[in-house]
Amino acid sequence: MPAFEESAVCRAPAEEVWKLLHDPARFPEWWSGLERVEPAGNEVSRYMAAWPDFAYPTRVSTRREHGRVTVSCLLSDIRQEWTLSRDSDGCRVQVRVELPEGEVERLGSVRAELQASLPRLVAAGERAAGLTR
Repeated sequence: MPAFEESAVCRAPAEEVWKLLHDPARFPEWWSGLERVEPAGNEVSRYMAAWPDFAYPTRVSTRREHGRVTVSCLLSDIRQEWTLSRDSDGCRVQVRVELPEGEVERLGSVRAELQASLPRLVAAGERAAGLTR
């Protein structure tokens, strides 16, 4: 299964980043290209700016005790596992993305989306903690 990882250090406490990660309603604040999220039963539907009328059914599961949020696209089976851990400067934000073999041609675009989203998440966490103006 194709996969990649990205990580960054955030000066904010993990709790501030957790608030952004575990709540799908807050994904548009930091997820690059994401226009909106709507509840859909036990899941959510993500709508990307490039395709605002196309719903991506998504399951979001959390493991607070492990600092982990898993975002699974039910349409493409692309899985993102976000993990928060302590760092001397605040917290480390890490994401591991797994794509099924049938989605391997999307590896570059998925990586670009996450590489754009990760610094936005870090910046949003630092703003929430009052660390930036």
